[in-house]
Amino acid sequence: MTKTFTYSILIFFYSVVSSCQQQQGDQSAKAKEAITKAEKDFETMAAEKGIAAAFWFFADSNAVIKRGKDSLIRGKEAIRNFYSADYFKTASVKWSPDFVDASEDGSTGYTYGQYVWQSKDSSGTINEAHGVFHTVWKRQEDGSWRYVWD
Repeated sequence: MTKTFTYSILIFFYSVVSSCQQQQGDQSAKAKEAITKAEKDFETMAAEKGIAAAFWFFADSNAVIKRGKDSLIRGKEAIRNFYSADYFKTASVKWSPDFVDASEDGSTGYTYGQYVWQSKDSSGTINEAHGVFHTVWKRQEDGSWRYVWD
C-alpha cells in the first residue's frame, strides 16, 4: 500500500466516525427538546383535562409510578384508576423540569424538577404541597414521548 492510499483510508474512517458522533449528539439534543415539550404538554393537559387524563395519556403502556407509602402502580390503566379517585378531581399540579437529559441515540431521557400540588379538602380549604419529581421518558415507535417512570 502506498502512503497516499493509507492516508485516504484513515481520513475516510475518521470522517465516518466523526459523522456518527455528530449524528448521535444531534439525536440527544433533539430528544432533550422533545422531552421538554412533552413535559410542558403533560402539565398543560393536567391543568385543562384533569390529572387522570394527563397521567393516562402520557404513560407508556408499561409505565410505573411510585406514590403514597412507596407503593408502585404498574401499567397505564392502573395509573388511570389510581388518579380517578375523588381526591384527584379537586386537585391540581404544576411542575417544570430543572434538568433534562437524553441518551446519545435519543431513545430515552429523564427530567427532574420542582412541583406544586394543590388540593381542596371537604371544607373547601386549599392545601398545598411542594416536592421534587423525577420522570424517565421513552421515545415511542411513532416518535412521541411517554413516561415509563414517575
